[in-house]
Amino acid sequence: MLSLEIFGFEALWSPYFLAALLAVLIAYFLLLVKYRTHFNNSEPLTPRQGIFFVLSVFLLYVIKGSPLDLMAHLLFYIHMIQMAVLTLIIPPLFIFSIPSWVWRNSLNWKPFRQLFLLFTQPLFALLVFSGVFSFYHIPLIFDHVMENIWLHAGYSILLFIVSTFMWWPLVNELSEYQTLNGIKKVGYIFAGGILLTPACALIIFASSPMYATYSDPKAWGQMMSLCVGSTTFNSLNISGPELFSSMSALHDQQLGGVLMKVIQEIIYGTMLGRVFFEWYRKDQEESEREQKSSLYPTLNE
Repeated sequence: MLSLEIFGFEALWSPYFLAALLAVLIAYFLLLVKYRTHFNNSEPLTPRQGIFFVLSVFLLYVIKGSPLDLMAHLLFYIHMIQMAVLTLIIPPLFIFSIPSWVWRNSLNWKPFRQLFLLFTQPLFALLVFSGVFSFYHIPLIFDHVMENIWLHAGYSILLFIVSTFMWWPLVNELSEYQTLNGIKKVGYIFAGGILLTPACALIIFASSPMYATYSDPKAWGQMMSLCVGSTTFNSLNISGPELFSSMSALHDQQLGGVLMKVIQEIIYGTMLGRVFFEWYRKDQEESEREQKSSLYPTLNE
């Protein structure tokens, strides 16, 4: 099997993308630490928020700037891991990393608030995310997007945005914007798992490779030319992704569908545990308050 090193340093490590992410990271800490007092109702940045933002940026670079991104153009199952991290792990970390006062100040701007509240309505957010994700993995759409650098970048950004909208009702910490609680959050999580199942099942149980960009040498060459540069790719004289893996295109596709579903279930299961823990804690706090209130008349007597 061939080594990824043949594609060169720039294709492997995306230095320009790394520089852009470092600029975003510096801007985050400058605005929320050094220049925080220039904003209304600002509060100190907590270590938890800073860590979550750094982790979000790090994961984004790993899946979109490191050799993992190049591997995602060679192996479909790596692409699906990339999708799982982009839509199921980074968005909640991002929401946690933005201080509540920043969210409130942003939502005080009426045009933004109206659009944001529309797209974060629980049922609407869930349907839009599931639709955008499933639509992306229709073979005709998928191949077309993967063969166009601007469509690929644009669709990745769209997936991140709609997945952030989808996660907002579950994880936002603003009391005035809590649209779900208790059993409704449980139902929301189960509904999210069900809505993604058809797309994953289609990928898993297909009897032949669905995506030309992973099975047709010509389509794959077009995709790789955009990824590593046409000059670099043409100089290598390679015919297809089978040179980098012993796995067949069909098995690679099936593994991708399985991994997406497994990762989703693990993340949703973790979130379900968090919801039950919060539910139990609130129930205990209410019970303690009731017990204390019932004791006061006895003490007064």
